[in-house]
Amino acid sequence: MLPPDYSILSTTKSQPASGLERILRAVSLFTMVMTVPQVLTIWVGHNASGVSVLSWGTYLFSALLWLGYGIRKRDKTIYLACIGWIALDAAVVLGVIVNR
Repeated sequence: MLPPDYSILSTTKSQPASGLERILRAVSLFTMVMTVPQVLTIWVGHNASGVSVLSWGTYLFSALLWLGYGIRKRDKTIYLACIGWIALDAAVVLGVIVNR
């Protein structure tokens, strides 16, 4: 499983998104969708074997830091994506704790 992708920074609010920024936003959404099967395996299948709570806890901590940064910069591109990542990362961490 690939680690979450938080690299969706935009340069300014007034400029239209560059091609790279659009790609990064799409990749961020794609990686979130690709994380959903992990969450379902843990919560629906009750199988958390091989899932590192330390790794996913670190991803959660990183998403929380990025959320704070996005809010501070008032950048919706950052903080909205982080809300999705926080939900997914927390679901994995809690699922691992509950299903061990």
